[in-house]
Amino acid sequence: MLDRYQDYTIRSWQPDDRLAAAAVIQNALAEYGLGWEPDGADRDVIAVEAYYLNCGGEFWVIEAQGQIVGTSAYYPCIVASSQPDNRSEKAVEIRKMYLSSTTRGQGLGRHLLGKLEQAICDRGYREIRIETASILAGAVRLYEANGYLPVTEVATARCDRAYVKLINS
Repeated sequence: MLDRYQDYTIRSWQPDDRLAAAAVIQNALAEYGLGWEPDGADRDVIAVEAYYLNCGGEFWVIEAQGQIVGTSAYYPCIVASSQPDNRSEKAVEIRKMYLSSTTRGQGLGRHLLGKLEQAICDRGYREIRIETASILAGAVRLYEANGYLPVTEVATARCDRAYVKLINS
């Protein structure tokens, strides 16, 4: 993956990005009073290879002037399908979509979500899931404005909202 948006570069994660990507996420969580959980909800950031790259997912970083200022990722998961004749369906969960405070409000999140959706669709997935916290009001607005519908299955303790979007072929 390599993409540009304004002065930002969106690219595939590299092992040297581990600490900087983790710091972006940790700082964004702290801004909203949410805790960094390296042994829990955030262990996937420490083990990107195992959670994303080795199982068919992707993890991207966003750079500005050589500094990592954001992250986004998805990985496959199997969920019960809403279609009664199809008991399970290939699905993905978008995770770790965080931007530093200096990058928010410029349309980058919307651009990034569109790129994620395109990559997911290109790989043949038909369902996207997202979990977030109500306190992340910008994220909630972004997902709802882009056709994500609320669902009740929340698996991550610090999240209180979950969304799903079905992709048409």
